[in-house]
Amino acid sequence: MKHIVKSLGLAVGLTVLAMQGARAEMLDVEKDELKFGFIKLTDMAPLAIAYELGFFEDEGLYVTLEAQANWKVLLDGVISGELDGAHMLAGQPLAATIGYGTRAHIVTPLSMDLNGNAITVSNAVWEQMKPHLALDDQGRPVHPIPASALKPVVEEFRARGEEFRMGMVFPVSTHNYELRYWLAAGGLNPGFYGPNDANGTIGADVLLSVTPPPQMPATLEAGTIHGYCVGEPWNQQAVFKGIGVPVITDYEIWRNNPEKVFGLTAEFVEKYPNTTLAITKALIRAAIWLDENANANREQAVEILARPEYVGADAEVIASSMTGTFEYEPGDRRPVPDFNTFFRHYATYPFYSDAIWYLTQMRRWGQIPEARPDSWYDEVARKVYRPDIYLQAARMLVEEGKARPEDFPFDSDGYRPPTPAADIIDGIPFDARHPNAYLDSLPIGLKGDQRVIGDRIEG
Repeated sequence: MKHIVKSLGLAVGLTVLAMQGARAEMLDVEKDELKFGFIKLTDMAPLAIAYELGFFEDEGLYVTLEAQANWKVLLDGVISGELDGAHMLAGQPLAATIGYGTRAHIVTPLSMDLNGNAITVSNAVWEQMKPHLALDDQGRPVHPIPASALKPVVEEFRARGEEFRMGMVFPVSTHNYELRYWLAAGGLNPGFYGPNDANGTIGADVLLSVTPPPQMPATLEAGTIHGYCVGEPWNQQAVFKGIGVPVITDYEIWRNNPEKVFGLTAEFVEKYPNTTLAITKALIRAAIWLDENANANREQAVEILARPEYVGADAEVIASSMTGTFEYEPGDRRPVPDFNTFFRHYATYPFYSDAIWYLTQMRRWGQIPEARPDSWYDEVARKVYRPDIYLQAARMLVEEGKARPEDFPFDSDGYRPPTPAADIIDGIPFDARHPNAYLDSLPIGLKGDQRVIGDRIEG
């Protein structure tokens, strides 16, 4: 790997030299040989960059990165200790800690990115949606495209006695919740989870099912699903293959929404505190590198991610979204500079409020079957999200001259300011300090003491 780091050195040399400053003593890490898991998605980039640019080695860590078959295999690997940590869906540590699916105390000292997902439909569905779209003066669809434009298509399917099916990557994935959010905002019920329905199809207008990210385009092409929500590069892949059209990005659903996290068991963090700090430092440095100088390093990052051991898609496909643009239809390329955000907007800080949004969505769709007081949401968020570790690592980087103090929310209490209505597609603001009031404000979803009993909502 050292020869790779040297070859990249010229590209980052000036930045590194400028940030060297004072050097703190290296942490005495308790475990220096580590194996981390990831799924082949663009947002695993901080892991690849920390490895390729030597940020892990700078912290005395010798890391192996290993692609995993799917999110369940990845989570099981972390729980069993086969993996020391992993690129995770933000919902996975939360769900495991509250015992939804697999029970295990997983924590995260770092969020890996903001945004990065999109919803894609097949060409045939897109053609059916077009008559229901508003157009700009150039004849292009006005964005964001609401799910209300999909509703007549779903109704046509129902009239023919056909099911409308869409894919997402995992029951507690951001993709599941974003897809559900978009559908519900357009008047389509994505279904509820219940004691007898682990697929979340109770009362559903649209049936959602799990498909591993790299398999999304092929599953769409085969006609098994009519659309999907996934991270990059698998939406842009549909455009390049000519089989589908991304209709909306998650940036348009909820501006600067949290995405992946880096997950570790609570046992690992307790047993190896210095190692945990060292990992966090290396990943923060990678995130800084990915966003610095107005994304100047993204082309280099694309070349790395395109390698088969990482994402393994064509560089042109990865670059289509990774370098500040997004292509909806062939030729309809629009600027989305924050589509992939790794450090700006405090992207790496593990906010309690981000955790609480995921928990509200679990409750909204029945994965959390019973009402919980607002205090419960805060308590769970604090068990899983560890800004204390993050800020300790950030202070060390500042002392070493490798980061700027103004880039970290050192005075934060762990909560973002409420998300304004203008930043969310349904115009409903989100205040994490009042999760139950937020749930009550959503037109589709469980509220108050409501529960799923059999195939209906009671309460």
